[in-house]
Amino acid sequence: MNYSQFITSVSAARKASPIRLLTELMQKSPPSLISLAGGVPNPSTFPFKKATVAVEHGTAVEIGEDLMKRALQYSTSAGIPELLSWLKNFQRNLHNPPTANYSPEQGQMEMCITTGSQEGLCKVFEMLINPGDNILLDAPTYSGTLAALRPLGCNIINVPSDQHGIIPKALKEILSTWSPEDVKSRRHNIPKFLYTIPNGCNPTGNSLTTERKKEIYQLARKYDFLIIEDDPYYFLQFEKPWAPTFLSMDVDGRVIRTDSFSKILSSGLRIGFLTGPKPLIDRVILHIQVSTMHTSTFTQIMISQLLQQWGEKGFLEHIDRVVEFYRTQRDAMLMAADKWLKGLAEWYPPAAGMFLWIKIKGVSDTQQLIMEKALQKEVLLVPGGAFNIDSSEPSSYVRASFSLSSPAQMDQAFKRLADLIKEAI
Repeated sequence: MNYSQFITSVSAARKASPIRLLTELMQKSPPSLISLAGGVPNPSTFPFKKATVAVEHGTAVEIGEDLMKRALQYSTSAGIPELLSWLKNFQRNLHNPPTANYSPEQGQMEMCITTGSQEGLCKVFEMLINPGDNILLDAPTYSGTLAALRPLGCNIINVPSDQHGIIPKALKEILSTWSPEDVKSRRHNIPKFLYTIPNGCNPTGNSLTTERKKEIYQLARKYDFLIIEDDPYYFLQFEKPWAPTFLSMDVDGRVIRTDSFSKILSSGLRIGFLTGPKPLIDRVILHIQVSTMHTSTFTQIMISQLLQQWGEKGFLEHIDRVVEFYRTQRDAMLMAADKWLKGLAEWYPPAAGMFLWIKIKGVSDTQQLIMEKALQKEVLLVPGGAFNIDSSEPSSYVRASFSLSSPAQMDQAFKRLADLIKEAI
């Protein structure tokens, strides 16, 4: 892979921060080294000395005085070594990426810790997008992604999708605009990447099938574009076995994958992780060096201690419990929808995630219905237009989340929504 053809001139110009390199060198050096180099604060001045965090089933994460000194200090921009090591082994065991044993130039699998997967995504977009570049995505999609993309001045090409995600035939049709010569010389603004949320897509709840992923990956090879696999709901798939990922199919080193602990451990700790070809992940790390510097050392150590305690088996058992909770929540919402919205709306049961995507019959645009009338009736949903590439484009859809409300609240909310729809039509 020729990665230089994808990165922007800004990203290509990034150099390692000398001070950051010194910080990382200090942390790898033996205790006998006397450093007068780094402007690192003395931990004896920090007021926090130790912490015990109670964990489910009567266990605890202990952060003693020595570890607390580390937790409160600067750390490496890519992430603390023990968390990175745990996650690299986990990604290898879970996805078995072909790139795990490649050389760096071939696109060897590399990782870094990010302050939530959103930070990773934003930095990937800024690494790849020049104004005027064409990119591919299947909208409706996560509004945070659209908010990150719009200011970068790219042309967003919408790829049609259905309840099983992106339609490969439709993607092939769009790509047929470019010739093999265009691909070779990357002329006529051939798309740089495809962005997709493959499992439990926010907002639609759609999940890509394995066969479609294989077809899409082959198209990425043929037209030489990258795939950004934004997968925060990967661990919230309701049926096993979990679907193979684009990362597991990546023989070229063209997949950049974002994962998040937000939906399964904590959203407030802001820990995500980015996996992809080393030449591109290294560029992201250089950007982290001059922006956030690194994700909170304290939260990294807290999660690292928990994962070391649990091991992969304990972590996956925790995920099973989380999935069981959300499966029950989903079923409660589907029951409420069947009870109140039959004949008034259409929906597909989501196979993953936290959302039900509902098409309201007889309502061409849900904006006023949801943002004015529904609020007056004390029910809050998100109008579908918020997830369109052009947010002013009318949408007959609404997004309902089953993550937080009780079954009784969902039932009451859909009763109120049904009354509103009947009034509207």
